[in-house]
Amino acid sequence: MGVMNRFMSFLGLQEEEEIVEREQISRDEEEYEPAPVETRKNQRANVVSIHSQKNVKVVLYEPRSYEEAQEIADHLRAHRTVVINLQRVRNDQAMRIIDFLSGTVYALGGGISKIGGNIFMCTPDTVEIQGSISEILGDDQDYNRMR
Repeated sequence: MGVMNRFMSFLGLQEEEEIVEREQISRDEEEYEPAPVETRKNQRANVVSIHSQKNVKVVLYEPRSYEEAQEIADHLRAHRTVVINLQRVRNDQAMRIIDFLSGTVYALGGGISKIGGNIFMCTPDTVEIQGSISEILGDDQDYNRMR
């Protein structure tokens, strides 16, 4: 636009005051141009949602062998709470599954707690377990007294 103004001024078709005013306006517009689109995208990328987990899932699992412990660990790695019923496996395999899941939960910073006879709940680090459940059926003497 500056070349056109100079040409018009040279021919005498435009006054110099008008040229100076237009050049000042164009300079002001350059100073107040909106930020480039890339900068705006970067600013939006830094926004973090308060509700990071919209769909919180609890997985119920009833393994039949030790080989299924890996699938349970995968659910924990995906930040899902898993309730495990170990009534369908032998005691030695149940102990191996619990040992494996205890190591997994420890590595992920989560927690594991017994919520019933052969039923355990494994939680990732995003879930906090509060309180405890006592085993009434474990103490037959106390259970019979309460009847």
